[in-house]
Amino acid sequence: MLGKQDVESAPEGSYNEGYEHPDHEREALLPTTSADLDDKPPSPTKSSPTSPTGFCTRKRFGAAQLSLAFVAGILACLLGQVAVCGTNCFNRNISQATDVHVDASPDAGSTQVHNFPPAHPTNAFPSLFPSNVGYPGGTPTGAEAAVIATAPSYPIHSGAAQLVSPESLGKKHSGKKGKSFDLFKKWGNLSPWYSVERGAFGVNSGPETPETCRITGLHFLHRHGARYPTAWASYGGPANFSGRLHNVASEWSGKGELEFMNDWTYKLGEELLTPFGRQQLYDLGISLRLKYGFLLENFTATNTIPVFRTESQDRMLHSALNFAVGFFGLPLENKYQQSITIEAPGFNNTLSPYKTCPNANIKSKSDRGNWYVRHWADIYLKDAWQRLRPQLKGYDLSVEDVYVMQQMCAYETVALGYSTFCELFTEEEWEGFNYSLDLFFWYGSAFGSPVARIQGIGYVQEMVARLTHTPIETHNSSTNATLNDSPITFPLNQSLYVDATHEVVVLNIITALNLSNFAANGPLPYTHIPKDRTFRVSELAPFATNVQFQLLECTSLSGPQIRVIINDGVAPLTGIRGCPEQKDGMCPVDSFVAAQKEIIGKTDWLYDCHGNWTVPEGDAWTTVTGDPPK
Repeated sequence: MLGKQDVESAPEGSYNEGYEHPDHEREALLPTTSADLDDKPPSPTKSSPTSPTGFCTRKRFGAAQLSLAFVAGILACLLGQVAVCGTNCFNRNISQATDVHVDASPDAGSTQVHNFPPAHPTNAFPSLFPSNVGYPGGTPTGAEAAVIATAPSYPIHSGAAQLVSPESLGKKHSGKKGKSFDLFKKWGNLSPWYSVERGAFGVNSGPETPETCRITGLHFLHRHGARYPTAWASYGGPANFSGRLHNVASEWSGKGELEFMNDWTYKLGEELLTPFGRQQLYDLGISLRLKYGFLLENFTATNTIPVFRTESQDRMLHSALNFAVGFFGLPLENKYQQSITIEAPGFNNTLSPYKTCPNANIKSKSDRGNWYVRHWADIYLKDAWQRLRPQLKGYDLSVEDVYVMQQMCAYETVALGYSTFCELFTEEEWEGFNYSLDLFFWYGSAFGSPVARIQGIGYVQEMVARLTHTPIETHNSSTNATLNDSPITFPLNQSLYVDATHEVVVLNIITALNLSNFAANGPLPYTHIPKDRTFRVSELAPFATNVQFQLLECTSLSGPQIRVIINDGVAPLTGIRGCPEQKDGMCPVDSFVAAQKEIIGKTDWLYDCHGNWTVPEGDAWTTVTGDPPK
């Protein structure tokens, strides 16, 4: 899944040439050979009717004779085994058992699809199953929830109770998992979102309302939920790997830890939300309603309903709808309005800015993380490759293939609930995988990318417009004048805004805002994992990642305040000009807006997105601000 927009959305026509479409005809089962026929037992022959050895005339043997014959047979068998293979025949340890040769099924690696619902079910009579038959009973509503302000503690999100983690990792190589090791937090952008620890980003404060303060508004940005992989990837890619295996299924076989692959089939779809992904967004909607439901009172007071935004990709639209069902409950009609912006070339869209930024679609500029991932994988997967390669006989397993197995673990788990691939790697190797995705996104979508800030700047312009309640002055980025200039499609006076986007855009925005504490360890090396690194994609951009921009009024501080909370972790704003080092991570809104306007003024869409600048591959050129060379 690596690649700029496996990252989330591949540019048009950018599928890998090596990718094979999964709808190949399956190879026929091997025909019966003459050798198979030779091994069949001969047909029994009938006894001659004149034979003198009938049942009644056969010689009878005593119990002692039969017992001696039985023991003699056992001894003969044992002597025969010793003569053939020595004493090793009696070594029944696990490693010996795993050497049994089992051929891969002709279907191994093939794509398996279960099409539901059926196109034309024979028992479908919708007129007999109306969604509303009346007689609803009592329906008086109650007061709105305000957990963020009233509860003595903040509800922590642990991740994914429905998913199953393996009991051991790397099997005999590392044994049981450490008690503190959470595999689901080692998958980078493929991790399910979870509440980061208090102080994880450097501010020893929680997301709950600080003392002397009250929350007056919220800008909420979130990513879509867990999805199937994309059909292409610059490095790795589950669909590519399964196709390669299936094309030569008659030539290889797995043994030991990889014996399960002899019957393994590829059961993943493409880019759609998984059932778990749907639940993530539904739960996120419920969670936000419990915490910030009181903000809806402002809409009632002004006789308006909220406008939430998403874009047209299937997983984006259905993430937003599942969120809305959780937040508002069914039916959705007359409770809010869902703005669906178009994600396609030629349409300005701050939630998918790469569609109108040409340089963001040039691999040498936008896909710089692949070089680092390849080099790092050769280091941290060396032992795993040497360990697993002999267990897939007849197939030349590469380091990239081993990397795909780690991807398969994450994707199968969030789609199917469990994956045997997870068992293959040690804790250290999972730490390496997690860091590989830090490298990929640091250099492809965040502070180390020359096209990161420019792609996030449009959303920053929209945020400034909302914070100041004034329309965008100049549309010189990914902003959409048609939508943004209308108070109906882009209102400026809401107390609650909700926007859905991709993980790459979340990282673009974090970079554009200049939350520079996350860049403290940059540039990231590909030779080792830095100690106490501040940039971790599993904390910043996992599936269903969410960013709270809280607006507050405090009796202990003058003027409206803003603070940024990423997956329940308070982010320091000290990298933003004019923002003080405040114990709860707050910054005066006026100072925050002034700094963002300054950043907007220094950002050049024409040069950054259309300029004819170049950057060399690898570490010959670096940035820690998300800007191109100038």
